Amino acid sequence: MESQSSHVWKFSRVGGVNRVNIETGQDLLHLHELDQKLWTVLSCPVQGLEIDEATLRLIDTDGDGRIRVPEVIAAVQWACSMLVNPSVLLQQSSTVQLADIQTNTEQGAHMLASAKQILQNLEKSQSQSISIDDTADTIAIFAKTKFNGDGIITIDSTDSEDCKKTIEACMNTIGAVTDRSGNPGVNQEIIEQFYTDCAAFSDWYAIAEANPDIFPFGNSTQAALELYTAIKSKIDDYFLRCRLAAFDPESVHVLHALTARLEAISPKDITTCIDEIATYPLSKIEAHKSLHITQGINPAWEQKMNTFHKEIVQVVFPKKQSISEDEWKTIQSKFDAYIAWQAQKAGASVESLGLEMVRSILAKNVKQELLDLVAQDKALETEANNIFLVDKLVRYSRDLYSLLKNFVTFYDFYAPESKAIFQTGRLYIDQRSCDLCISVSDMAKHAAMAGQSGMFLMYCDCVSKSRDKKMSIVVGVTNGDIDNIMVGRNAIFYDRNGNDWDATITKIIENPISIRQAFFSPYRKVARFIETQANKFASSKENQVTGEATAKIEKSTAAAESKDVTAVSQVPEQPKPAPQPFDIGKFVGIFAAIGMAIGAIGTVLASFISGFLGLTWWKMPLAFLGIMLVISGPSMFIAWLKLRKRNLAPILDANGWAINARVLINITFGNTLTHIVKLPKNAKVDLKDPFAAQTTPLWLKILYVACVCGVIIALLWYFGYLVKWGLL
Repeated sequence: MESQSSHVWKFSRVGGVNRVNIETGQDLLHLHELDQKLWTVLSCPVQGLEIDEATLRLIDTDGDGRIRVPEVIAAVQWACSMLVNPSVLLQQSSTVQLADIQTNTEQGAHMLASAKQILQNLEKSQSQSISIDDTADTIAIFAKTKFNGDGIITIDSTDSEDCKKTIEACMNTIGAVTDRSGNPGVNQEIIEQFYTDCAAFSDWYAIAEANPDIFPFGNSTQAALELYTAIKSKIDDYFLRCRLAAFDPESVHVLHALTARLEAISPKDITTCIDEIATYPLSKIEAHKSLHITQGINPAWEQKMNTFHKEIVQVVFPKKQSISEDEWKTIQSKFDAYIAWQAQKAGASVESLGLEMVRSILAKNVKQELLDLVAQDKALETEANNIFLVDKLVRYSRDLYSLLKNFVTFYDFYAPESKAIFQTGRLYIDQRSCDLCISVSDMAKHAAMAGQSGMFLMYCDCVSKSRDKKMSIVVGVTNGDIDNIMVGRNAIFYDRNGNDWDATITKIIENPISIRQAFFSPYRKVARFIETQANKFASSKENQVTGEATAKIEKSTAAAESKDVTAVSQVPEQPKPAPQPFDIGKFVGIFAAIGMAIGAIGTVLASFISGFLGLTWWKMPLAFLGIMLVISGPSMFIAWLKLRKRNLAPILDANGWAINARVLINITFGNTLTHIVKLPKNAKVDLKDPFAAQTTPLWLKILYVACVCGVIIALLWYFGYLVKWGLL
């Protein structure tokens, strides 16, 4: 059900559509009452527009990357509620006066207090206004505050050394989050996790302290485990081979076959073959043999085995130089308790602090102090969020009305000295500048839809090497000619910030540009056809002449080479057949057809000339204009129909907009979007071109014209005389 509005709206007829005028603060206050069918746009994308994307994201409350009518209305209502006079939004100022902030509401009062707090933090307490530059730098705003409402504390949030050290320990182990001041800090979740892990690590270590079997090698148990792990598979392999030798004594040679492998590496530098040697058995294989650790060991394993003997074997079996398989199993069992304990490790994140420091932190227990600091910071959440609302208000003050002029109405597009937010810049090509340049995000989708606009479109790839950026644009050409516009031509594009881009035409969608261009279009097509046919005829004649010349040369060469053959073989040359005499009878039909064609053409030409000469002198120019109108009229009429219906809506729809009304570009408006080159006012031009072709003297030109006119008049009189007497 449509709402009834008591507000008196003003409309203007622009681009073939009645568009509402937003001119006063009252218009803004009653915008929600405007029938949505009267809005020019129903939705638009957040990205790719010439308006601050940060502002558009604030309006896009659902974060879907598109701005819709309800979101625009909500933004306008909120901004109006924060200002004493909503007309301030019409000024599009990047600065808000503190006196313009509404203080009759609680939110407005908080807004003013937050604005003053921002200025105070930036050491601008005496300022009576606040700008986007002030509100955008949140790091500078919160740099000198201990608490800023984000629930994150830093080492600057407290004066306690124990708290500072604990915060640093939290960040070094659990991790850090960035505070609004830009410094790293911790929140409640990190603090809770840190103390939980510290308690778990301490309790886990207490289990080992209560069970001496867990550390069979004292503080060196971990190093011993790593050494044991490194050699375990090799010793297991040795004892398994010895058991196989006991099972089948004849298999010893196979299990210990090294001769062939040593012969393979003996010609090499053996020092480079350590990896190969390491694959050999650990020691000589014999049935029921113990492993002698200090003698007869594979050279690639000697160092590790010596360390194994010193650090492990001598601790478990003092003074032993060798171990049996059962003793090896005893050594293995020594690590079982330690391995099981390691598998139950808890609080691993704080292990890097060391047990002593972890227990020191638990003993001092400043956890509650840290949580209290977090609570104090969160208590200022409303005040801190109001600081961000100040930034929102200042951005709306600058950008919201600009959005309305491109959303509710297309005022900026149709205003002579303004540019719409979808116009990305200006393209210079072929002595003209084109202002209707729109960025393209999806080339395939855009080209499929944009053809329905009825406009002559150029797609260009733009590259800025200085900024290492690329983009694609579509350019509407609405004035001038198109003779020199073709795929592959280069141009220069200037964006709205004045940066230049190298542009190359990649695709063209052809449509009429102007009625003047449509007038000459038939003649250009005929001229192009004649030129094409002439080129084909000249090319064929050239190929014919070249072929005949080549054939004659080849024939002469072949004749010269055949002289030697003739001298050897005296074969008489066969006489050439005599040319047949010209038989005119065969060509009678052709001559008759040609004569009939010439006669028909002459009759039509004579009738035309006779009728033309029969006109009164003042009717002759009109007849000539009529002939031109017959030739160019259809093309001009079709162009006129299309130019009246040029519509920008399909181009914007292809870019993700939802256009709710026609956006027509008629001939007059189109001439303002594409500017043809003109000499400056009062410019002086030297018409003497030193490189121009030398011209014929004027008196000789007049003589030529007089002669041509005389011949034409004589021919006209002659044909008229023949027609008059019935001779033609």
